[in-house]
Amino acid sequence: MSVSSADAAGPAQPPLTVVLVKGGRTKIRYPSALVADDGTRIAVRALWAGAGVRDFGFVRFEPGDVFTEYYWRDRWYSVKEVRDGAGRLKGWYCDVTRPAVLSGTELVVEDLDLDLWRSADGTDVRRLDEDEFAASG
Repeated sequence: MSVSSADAAGPAQPPLTVVLVKGGRTKIRYPSALVADDGTRIAVRALWAGAGVRDFGFVRFEPGDVFTEYYWRDRWYSVKEVRDGAGRLKGWYCDVTRPAVLSGTELVVEDLDLDLWRSADGTDVRRLDEDEFAASG
């Protein structure tokens, strides 16, 4: 996996737990490693935290996949770069969220209803969860 100089390994950082909240409830919690925090943007790296394989039809998330996740304290979205275990880029997943909050060793993110996917080659760009968005009123 290629890493930009800004993301190159430096001094060991404490682990963070990403806490994804949806509808006032914790949807998932998973461990991550802090890559960078410039006061506005927080970058973490985490392995696929789902149970087994999740096949969406247009992409499969599976054990060994590496997510480099970017969260902002002042923006209403997060972006996750997804690579397989060998470092091959699968694409980018964008969640529409409230701005992220770092509290101690927990990075809390409230997931809203819409998401986007862009494949590695850029030929597949799609809106996701439109049914959840419509149902939310």
